[in-house]
Amino acid sequence: MFFNKPLSTSKYIVVFFCLFGLNSAVFWAQNDTLVLKNNDQLIGEIKSMDKGVVTFKTSYSDSDFKITWLDVKFVRSAQSFLLTLSNGERLNSTLYTENSNYVTLQEETTKKTVLIADIVYIKPVKTNFLSRVVASISLGFNKTKSNNLNQFSVNSELSYTAYKWLFSGSYNSVRSNQDGVSETHRTDARLSLTYIMKKDWFFSSETNFLSNDEQKLKLRSTVEAGLGKFFIRSNKLFFGSGFGLAWNNENFSAINIENKNSMEAYGNITLNMFDFNDFNLNTDLSFYPSLTESGRYRADYKLNLKYDLPLDFFVKLGLTYNYDSKPIAGGSVSDYVIQSSFGWEFN
Repeated sequence: MFFNKPLSTSKYIVVFFCLFGLNSAVFWAQNDTLVLKNNDQLIGEIKSMDKGVVTFKTSYSDSDFKITWLDVKFVRSAQSFLLTLSNGERLNSTLYTENSNYVTLQEETTKKTVLIADIVYIKPVKTNFLSRVVASISLGFNKTKSNNLNQFSVNSELSYTAYKWLFSGSYNSVRSNQDGVSETHRTDARLSLTYIMKKDWFFSSETNFLSNDEQKLKLRSTVEAGLGKFFIRSNKLFFGSGFGLAWNNENFSAINIENKNSMEAYGNITLNMFDFNDFNLNTDLSFYPSLTESGRYRADYKLNLKYDLPLDFFVKLGLTYNYDSKPIAGGSVSDYVIQSSFGWEFN
């Protein structure tokens, strides 16, 4: 047997370097370090930081740690990250702390030092597609004995982040049926592309779809493009607005109603509050005054309140409201949907 023979010097050297290489691999696989304000130290891998929470993976825990970013006083990593600062600046950089509560950023030959609190977004720069994707889906179901009412809802979101581009989309649907009443449904979907510019300005292009029985809409398609700016970007909230032009095309389910095409201006206000004791609030208001139909204006409002649960599960309460000052004959001026759902997020 092999163990009955003495090892030669060369074999000792081989074994030594194998063990050294293994230990080095383990060490360098855990090359990120965080030190918290209570002096707890974590060694592992920074997975991401968004909305004030850093996700940190270690070899000694099956679950990733979720840590409030403002509780970090020291960080060191050899990884390359996509970073966003509170002033809107975006960088590809490594992270390391020289002085407590400050981080030194190194982008090629440029070096700068910023407060840890001024970093509002961190994403490792990797080549694989899934590392840049965030997706979530939630489902809801309501049933009442009266009139045998059944209601089913789906709420989903998807985003992909590149260095200066952000692609996002969503799909939401509510279907209801009850005795003695025709089935009703409401479906909306959105595709958006955003290009981040200097000083928190951005260009956005978006396409929205809406199918709504209450307003006799078989399909409304709105394509819009314009400029926007983030006025506040911190580890607690985002606040911004935008403006531009939109082209609106409408097909109606009512008989003998011709399709409509119109040019509109639009203005938008968005507020996103997060990391308030696991609560997240996202609200958005868009206003569309028509440029080709005198006296007509539309408004779309959304409000989502989400509570984060363990293992990336969450519960969500949402409100969607649509207003049209000049609906077609038989259509409602306004429509709203309130959804409660349970879901899961992939990040």
